[in-house]
Amino acid sequence: MTMASDPNMIPQSGLLSAEANQAAALAAYGGVLTVDLDAIIANWRKLEKTAVPAECSAVIKADAYGCGTAQVAQALNKAGCKTFFVATIEEARTARAAVPDATVYVLGGYFQNTGEHYAKINCRPVIGDLNELAEWDVFCRRTGWSGGAAIHIDTGMNRLGLTLTEAQAIIPRINAGDHGITLVMSHLVSAEQLNSQINAKQLAAFRGIASEFSGVPAALANSSGIFLGAPFQFDLVRPGAALYGVNPTPEADNPMQPVVDLKARIVQTRSIERGETVGYGGTWSARRPTKLAIIAVGYADGYFRAASSNDGTRGAEVIVAGKRCPVAGRISMDLIAIDITDLPPNAARRGHMVTLLGEGLTVDELAHHFGTIGYEVLTSLGHRYARVYKGGNVVEPLVKPEPAKAVEQPPSPPPLEQPPAPPPLPS
Repeated sequence: MTMASDPNMIPQSGLLSAEANQAAALAAYGGVLTVDLDAIIANWRKLEKTAVPAECSAVIKADAYGCGTAQVAQALNKAGCKTFFVATIEEARTARAAVPDATVYVLGGYFQNTGEHYAKINCRPVIGDLNELAEWDVFCRRTGWSGGAAIHIDTGMNRLGLTLTEAQAIIPRINAGDHGITLVMSHLVSAEQLNSQINAKQLAAFRGIASEFSGVPAALANSSGIFLGAPFQFDLVRPGAALYGVNPTPEADNPMQPVVDLKARIVQTRSIERGETVGYGGTWSARRPTKLAIIAVGYADGYFRAASSNDGTRGAEVIVAGKRCPVAGRISMDLIAIDITDLPPNAARRGHMVTLLGEGLTVDELAHHFGTIGYEVLTSLGHRYARVYKGGNVVEPLVKPEPAKAVEQPPSPPPLEQPPAPPPLPS
């Protein structure tokens, strides 16, 4: 088990064991976020098995959905994952430092004058616009870079991607060879809804256009799309949230293992009389003599204020001494009050930890109380937690990864002042 934190924050005593040093370090934090890398690996292997013979990649954008890009990428790469997707070039730098030999795609697209950044870390843009394609072509011709790129085709999301007409227009380029396109992909709108009519519509559209990209691997399925069956899996699948324990099949039981355990420290216990209120606005009133535990986590740590309770609405629950206990009153920036009246005396005391995620409290349940989805729960988890990693044969976490060494490329001439305009669509 390793702890990802700034080693300069907590003095390490040479007189204590590693376990004692870690316990001393954790005591400085109000909450502890534990990421089970073995569970992430197990989830990836389950998805890989479901998608055979397609390759199973991993989406590690947004700091691997809040779980740590470097740690997750290293663990999955050791388990056999060879292809990763991120959202930005900065995320790609972190991924490249963690997995020097993997293929890394950047979903955010290609911008003019960013080619050198892609080449330096040997990552591939996902191109979703003819202007991007033209600018990428200019860079490749000017520098001789041949690192490859993906083409994103919109089949119904209406967000990013070439239209079907635009994709059709570049087919002659593909047929001409030496095109540098290493993947053609699209994105499903409602994959989590098994009976959504748009799934079949998107599948038909993508199958038709992808078949014309001769020799180019195709990818359509996200986490939920994998469970739509073999027709959606093509050559490569791109799971994201399911890797981190979010249910990819919300109409059925969750087939994935939980990944995140989140605990918070009790900073104080106190007793109040019947009729007294708790928290901002006084929206929650004690209906009996009540004992409260105040924990050192709040909405600044990603525990949404929407999970608050009032006299008419029950909020979220946390686990204290093995028992579910309700939130009392509004969630503050740094603190939450918990009603622990039903616990045995001394079951919860100052310094004890309570569970916000884990022990049966799932990401999807918490998302329900937050009024959102599991994706947002995970990516909102704050930076004030101590982060602990277990499993995965983790090496020391890369807290501040340096950019990977540049792949040897032909020398680049000075940048063009103005790249040529994008070519018109063939008639």
